[in-house]
Amino acid sequence: MTNYKMNTKCVQAGYRPGNGEPRQVPIIQSTTFKYDTSEDMGKLFDLEATGYFYSRLQNPTNDHVAAKIADMEGGTAAMLTSSGQAANFFALFNICTCGDHIVASSSIYGGTFNLISTTMAKMGITATFVSPDCTEEELNVAFQHNTKAVFGETIANPALTVLDIEKFANAAHAHGVPLIVDNTFATPINCRPFEWGADIVTHSTTKYMDGHGAALGGAIVDSGNFDWMAHADKFPGLCTPDDSYHGITYAKKFGKEGAFITKCTSQLMRDFGSIQSPQNAYILNLGLESLHVRMPRHCENGQAVAEFLQSHPKVAYVNYCGLPGDKYYEVAKKYLPNGSCGVVSFGLRGGREAAGIFMKNLKLAAIETHVADARTCCLNPATSTHRQMNDEQLKEAGVPAELIRISCGIEDKEDLISDISQALNCIK
Repeated sequence: MTNYKMNTKCVQAGYRPGNGEPRQVPIIQSTTFKYDTSEDMGKLFDLEATGYFYSRLQNPTNDHVAAKIADMEGGTAAMLTSSGQAANFFALFNICTCGDHIVASSSIYGGTFNLISTTMAKMGITATFVSPDCTEEELNVAFQHNTKAVFGETIANPALTVLDIEKFANAAHAHGVPLIVDNTFATPINCRPFEWGADIVTHSTTKYMDGHGAALGGAIVDSGNFDWMAHADKFPGLCTPDDSYHGITYAKKFGKEGAFITKCTSQLMRDFGSIQSPQNAYILNLGLESLHVRMPRHCENGQAVAEFLQSHPKVAYVNYCGLPGDKYYEVAKKYLPNGSCGVVSFGLRGGREAAGIFMKNLKLAAIETHVADARTCCLNPATSTHRQMNDEQLKEAGVPAELIRISCGIEDKEDLISDISQALNCIK
C-alpha cells in the first residue's frame, strides 16, 4: 500500500482478506503446521519456499502485522519479537559477533544501554558511547576498524533528547556500516527515520503502537537500502555461505531488501525463540489501527502540560522538545515537525522531598513504570527504577532526585493539568 497515506496504512496495510476470508487479522494459535510431503517441508528448511512450519520462527498472524509496520515505516521487510529489548538485541546481534564494536548514542533507554554496555560486552562485543550532541569530528573518532553498527533513539527514553539522524547516518555510511534507530517514542506517525538515512528501525511495540498496556512486543524493520555486499568483508554473516542453511548466502539470495530480516528470522529467532505471541500480535494490530488518531492527541496533551509546567513557580526545569528554547527544539522542528510524543520530564525546586509529595497526591495520573499509554502515567525514578542510587549517583545518571517523568495519555488536557496543578499545590 505504498501509494496510500499513513492514516490508511494504519488501518488497512499488512492484511488484505480474500473472498470469504476473515475481515480481521486471524489469530493463528498453532505451534506447528501440517504438510503433505517431506519434500514440501524440506523446501522450507532450505529457504527455497515461503511458508510456516513452527511458530518459534514465524507465524502468519505476526507476519501480517509486521508487514503493516514495514509499510508504515517505508521498509521492505519486518519481523515481530517478544519485546522491544529483543528487537534491539536481534538487530545488533544479527550483524555483530565476538570481537566486533558498536558506536551508540549515550542518551538511550537504560535497559538498552545495559544490553550494549554489559550483556553484549560479555559476548565480546564492545561499544563506544557518544553524546547525541557530539560534533561530526567527535562522532567519527568513535569508530574503530571493527565497528559494525551505529545505534540511537529518535527520542531518547527518558532523557527526551532528539537524535540528529542525518548526522549519525552520514557518519555510519562513511564508515561502511548501517544506522539502527529505535523509533519507539516518535512512531512512524511523527518520524520515519529511513527518510533521513537510517537503515534499520526498531520498536518497542509495547508502547504507543499497542497504546493500551495490553501486549508486550517489539519489531524490527529493514529499509532495504543498505548494500551489504558492497561491504562484504564487514558482514560475513550476510555475505558468505551459512552452513546451517545449506550454504545460502543471504545477501545474494534475498538481496539487500530481504537479507537482513531473513537471516534474523532463520538464525536468531530459530536459536533464541523470542517470538511475539499471535495473540499479542492481534492486540498490537488493534492498537495500530488507531495510532494515527492517538498520536496527535498525545502530542497535544504533552505540549499543553509542558507549557503549564514551564510557567509554574515550583518547577525548576522542563524537558520537552516542543517548547521554544528547549535544547532540542530546532532539531525537533526538522525531524518531528508534527509533534514528538506525550512524554514530558521536569524537575521540582524542592528536590526529593517535593517529588515525593507530588507523586503521593496525584489522582488521575497513575504511578507506573510504563510510558506511551492511552492512560496518563507518572514516575519518579529516584524512588522506583533507580532507588538503589544516592542523590549524587542519580545526578550523574541524568535522573536527579527531583526528576518526574509523566507520560500524557489521551484524556482531556484540562483534566491532566488540573491533576498536576493540585498535586503541585500540595508542596509547601
